Amino acid sequence: MGISDVFKTKQFKTDIERLTAENDYLNALLTPEMKTAVSINAEIQRLIAEKESIQVEIENQREQKQKIIQEIFSLNSEIREKRKSIIFLDDEILYQDFGLYTPVYNLMNSEIYKDKIAVVREKQKAMIKNNTAATFPNNFTYNNSLAQGKKLVADNVKQILRAFNNECEAIIDKVKFNNVESIRKRIIKSCEDLNKLNSKMQISITPSYLDLKLQEMNLCYEYAMKKQEEKEEQKRIREEQREAQKLQKEIEEARKTSEKERMHYKNALHRIEVQMQSANEIERTILEERRLEMQQQLNSIEEEIKKIDYREANQRAGYVYIISNIGSFGENIYKIGMTRRLEPMDRVDELGDASVPFAFDVHAMIFSDDAPALESALHRAFDDRKVNMINTRREFFHVTLEEIEAVVKKNFDKTVEFTKIPNAEQYRESQMMRRQLGQGELLRQEATTAPQAAAPSSARTISSKPAKKAKLDPSKEYLHTKWGIYEMLEVYRINLRKGPRSDLKLVKTI
Repeated sequence: MGISDVFKTKQFKTDIERLTAENDYLNALLTPEMKTAVSINAEIQRLIAEKESIQVEIENQREQKQKIIQEIFSLNSEIREKRKSIIFLDDEILYQDFGLYTPVYNLMNSEIYKDKIAVVREKQKAMIKNNTAATFPNNFTYNNSLAQGKKLVADNVKQILRAFNNECEAIIDKVKFNNVESIRKRIIKSCEDLNKLNSKMQISITPSYLDLKLQEMNLCYEYAMKKQEEKEEQKRIREEQREAQKLQKEIEEARKTSEKERMHYKNALHRIEVQMQSANEIERTILEERRLEMQQQLNSIEEEIKKIDYREANQRAGYVYIISNIGSFGENIYKIGMTRRLEPMDRVDELGDASVPFAFDVHAMIFSDDAPALESALHRAFDDRKVNMINTRREFFHVTLEEIEAVVKKNFDKTVEFTKIPNAEQYRESQMMRRQLGQGELLRQEATTAPQAAAPSSARTISSKPAKKAKLDPSKEYLHTKWGIYEMLEVYRINLRKGPRSDLKLVKTI
């Protein structure tokens, strides 16, 4: 340190001491009010500085907010663009968005559709071969070479068409009733995206080629629908054939049974007539009464045979049934169908098999000489009330029984009795059991340890031992049915009906 520096240091110390003394002197001269004013002024200056700092921060936040808004806007625009290229496969979304498909072609059968698809695909091949499937420049050069430019263009045309064809093939295979419109949009979007990617080289798929792909999509979908329709139709035909076979079998069995019964009564009448020749007056009276009874039964059998002949000859005679199943489908849902079976309840029993939890209840069973016409009239009347609006074979309708009765009276000139309230026995008993089981844990435990105790008192438990197989006595006559073989008495009044015979002695089960 030099002499001048030492001198300056001493001078600074002197100045500091002097200024400090002056400051102390001035502070001593200040009144309390003046000191407060100075303090307030200092606080004001501090607040002003803080305000300026906050304003700067606010401005920074505004700039940041604007940047975020711009970023959000950009992201939303990007999302909208991405969504255009998405084909939704989620079933819930598709069911919300799809509309009824209107067939474009309405061809007669699937084979015609198959031929039409082949024609459209041949047109696509022809366009590719003729270089009309895509537009492209003819004067494009690469490395100052026109030949290299043409080759590069040709390769890119091949690439864009291959990519478009592959994507179309993949998504057309997935087309179904609820995504037709989405698939169409996907095909169009794919074409637009590929055209954008190749726009710098002026290569693009032509609208004509795109239209052929859309035609192919419509044809493939309608082809699948037509095949399903034909499948349903074949199923219907097979069902009709099975019904016809069952009817023929029933007719043959009924005729066989009736013929056997007729022969039995004829033989019985013959024996009575023989007995009457040698009988006295009292015996003759008794035998005459028996003969009249036999003759009445024989006449009934003859009428039954005539009915069988009529049913076999008249292909349109049958039963129209109105049935319900409230346990399976709820109230006011009725099935209106037709059967030509001799015993129509056999058909109803088949419908109530293991595919539904409860048996059907019959509200009306109408015999008509033209059963298909009556059934068609009922179906037409409630065409807009079908539960299944697509498959006409599903003969369920959402109507009231009163509405059905009104249409029957309008189209059928005979009296028909309707059962208003369905029995729904198993359904109602199940409901009762369900309520009982819900009363407490104790009851559920009892039901576990003793199942028979859980059943309602109204439940029917029938236990019957099957008849033992026995050898038939050749000296006696028997009634042969599909339910068993019954012993026939020498003189017996036959009650003609189907089903097991509780009025006869069962000697052998089938």
